[in-house]
Amino acid sequence: MDTHHTRRLVASAVAVAALLGSTLPALAVSVQLNGSAVNLNPPPITRAGRVFVPLRGIFERLGASVVYQAGTINATGSNGRTVTLHIGAHTATVNGASQPLDVAPFIIGASTYVPLRFVSQALGATVNYDAANQIVAIGTNGTNTGTAPAPAATAAKSALQLQNPQPARNAYVQSTKPTIETTFSQRADANSVHVALDGRDVTSAATVSDTGIVYTPQSDLQSTRHNVRVTGKDASGVAFDRGWSFTSGTTQPTNSVTISSPAEGATVGGTFTVSGHTTPNARVHIVAGSVGSVGGFFSFQTGSYTGDTLADASGNFSQQVSLQTVSGGQIGLTVTSTDPATKASAEKKLRLRAQ
Repeated sequence: MDTHHTRRLVASAVAVAALLGSTLPALAVSVQLNGSAVNLNPPPITRAGRVFVPLRGIFERLGASVVYQAGTINATGSNGRTVTLHIGAHTATVNGASQPLDVAPFIIGASTYVPLRFVSQALGATVNYDAANQIVAIGTNGTNTGTAPAPAATAAKSALQLQNPQPARNAYVQSTKPTIETTFSQRADANSVHVALDGRDVTSAATVSDTGIVYTPQSDLQSTRHNVRVTGKDASGVAFDRGWSFTSGTTQPTNSVTISSPAEGATVGGTFTVSGHTTPNARVHIVAGSVGSVGGFFSFQTGSYTGDTLADASGNFSQQVSLQTVSGGQIGLTVTSTDPATKASAEKKLRLRAQ
């Protein structure tokens, strides 16, 4: 293989890696609202040093109503504040006044992402971002965000990481007394290590060494999500502050969704009805539009439709969709159902043809 051809292959591989890397979610970023963990699906991502969150999840939790169509997001908060954003645009309107955005909203797959800090503050909330622990804390109505204090040593941050945590990160376990353990990626000063479960120091009941920690709850945990936090100093005296979350006393909730109309490959006009079946009373999110497809993901173009509806008590749903199409072009349809009780989600995708 000649040198010129080799350079072309390497350049192509780097470009593909950059593309994929820019769209993968940063799973380590977590969100708290008024001190309580928020499970967003899909999860937050970081881009250009900013944290982005899925439009539906954040507006719902901030008590705002939202209408999104043809790339325009119109939101109204429970306090009457209004926010308008446009996909790809670096300007927004807050209470009728134009404001600049250093990062623009964008779409990945079936989800629309908005800049967390701007949207939250525009709706009257406060935002704190603990970059070291990748925790975004949102407070509403002056409520304390509930974020834990920063590590004692701020001049330097240890490279120590938690390895193979058990229960695993974001896992669901049936036991209400699961053994909680993790190993350190490098040696720690065992005398400095502290272990906290849901904000309560349990170090005295834990086994702590310079290579890791082990703790078994002395009483049953509630069947809910739990947060583990491990703090201390590494062998060089540099502070670390790490953690993870899991859910006990249950199995991972499930959900399902089927689309009865239109059918896969059907030809549809600019306006058509999407109907199907899912969990009773589930929130149903629908995205449709002319698409390109890369790696199995839909890349929605200008003129796409995004809307929400609720399934009835029997799980049936129906929603009219209107969008701009080009005759003979490919249309992507994504329907996502979220169970309001368990937050379990399910997704169904179809490819359609424009009339």
